[in-house]
Amino acid sequence: MAHLTPISGPIKTQRKRYSTRLDMTPMVDLAFLLLTFFVLTVTLNHAYVMKLQMPEDHISDRSEVNAKQVLTLVLEEKDKVYWYEGVDNPKIGLTNFSANGVRKVLLEKNAQIKKMVVLIKPSSKSRYKNLVDILDEINITKIERYFIVKETPDDHKLIAESQL
Repeated sequence: MAHLTPISGPIKTQRKRYSTRLDMTPMVDLAFLLLTFFVLTVTLNHAYVMKLQMPEDHISDRSEVNAKQVLTLVLEEKDKVYWYEGVDNPKIGLTNFSANGVRKVLLEKNAQIKKMVVLIKPSSKSRYKNLVDILDEINITKIERYFIVKETPDDHKLIAESQL
């Protein structure tokens, strides 16, 4: 068998050291191409808008509404909703924004009263969130005729007398 021996001691070889420099230009180009692609192809969320009916001062076609067809919701502080139906000798009820609260009242009254008109009266003590919640409930219960009107001193008098 052959045996190799060094001629005059071990031969030392030197390794070439290369710098660790990477060219990042192609990666940056790819990143900007991907970014441009996703920005141009994404669809943005569209705002969901609910149709809101507000009473106008000058309505040419005013239809008469029977006082028995009116349901009034008075929004008060601490998420309380006082409601009464009719105009003459109303009996006031109290509910809140729970699952068995406003929605139950609206569904029951909508089944009882044909062509019902809901008057929403947010008080100065109620929160804007309560108004939005009421509008959502009206939309869910599919009530077609509703109006947002100003509260009156008679509303506060009824609430104070009811002591609910």
